[in-house]
Amino acid sequence: MRNGVLCGLLAGALWGMVFIVPEILAAFSPLEMALGRYAAYGAIALGLMAPRLSSLFRRLARSDLAALLRHALAGNIVYYMLLALGVKLAGVAPTSLIIGLLPIVVTLIGHKDHGAAPLRQLALPLAVVGAGIACINVDLFLHARAAGASLWQTGAGVLCASGALLCWSWYSVDNARYLKKHPHFSSAEWSALYGLSSGAIALAIAAVALPFFYHDISGAAGAASGRDWTLFWITNALLALGASVIGNHLWNIASRRVAVTLSGQLILFETLFALLYGFIYKQQFPRPLEIAAIVLLVTGVAWSVRVHAMEAQPAPP
Repeated sequence: MRNGVLCGLLAGALWGMVFIVPEILAAFSPLEMALGRYAAYGAIALGLMAPRLSSLFRRLARSDLAALLRHALAGNIVYYMLLALGVKLAGVAPTSLIIGLLPIVVTLIGHKDHGAAPLRQLALPLAVVGAGIACINVDLFLHARAAGASLWQTGAGVLCASGALLCWSWYSVDNARYLKKHPHFSSAEWSALYGLSSGAIALAIAAVALPFFYHDISGAAGAASGRDWTLFWITNALLALGASVIGNHLWNIASRRVAVTLSGQLILFETLFALLYGFIYKQQFPRPLEIAAIVLLVTGVAWSVRVHAMEAQPAPP
């Protein structure tokens, strides 16, 4: 379980980069960012697994294909489009902290799974996590109101972030359950297949959407609009390698080694690293309520890990 927790933490550190990319690529639409990231993910996965593709494809069952399709859509493309739109409309901090509700949502969805700690033992850690999320949201609305931010824009951003939350909550539980029930692929193999399926879907969507933004890919139109396609592809390639290839591999290891309820708590590391990267990118220190939120979130996760560790210990003879 210790190795699973460490892998979950490292995956969160890599996934936290996802929330900064929409700020860096502000000139591009969420659809373009999603398609670029997952086309790059598919290309990297293809290159890594090329010598073993025939063996992998022979082992694929119909249920595997269905799982890869629904996971690629819910956990990758649709999730990232909604997340990027949430960041554009509401900002990094509120979007990352709405996604921070994942521990509560995933725990509630997976609380009946084998190895899950009883909800009554998780009530206090979850309450601490909830208090942390409440702090950051109070801080958000106080400062948004003071800055005169558009209510409609902020509301739309919150809705998009909430949609991303629902997509990834469902994906996280379904993926963890599927990996435990179907161990015929290693974590690396499943991550590669996940990348290939995401890349194939991204290319299919791009083939339909390409005519609508092809004129910006090159030439004067792209330069005049400030759309730097070199930066676009370098950023998406780095994001695909770090957050998708390595991050998903680490998360698959964690998903196999810890209970679903604990994996829900580990997702919170993504939120903490996203906040850290956001503060560094904007060169500002967290405000008092943001500091309180971070302390409460870390405390809640550590408490939850302790509860699961105690549950995993064998009963005395």
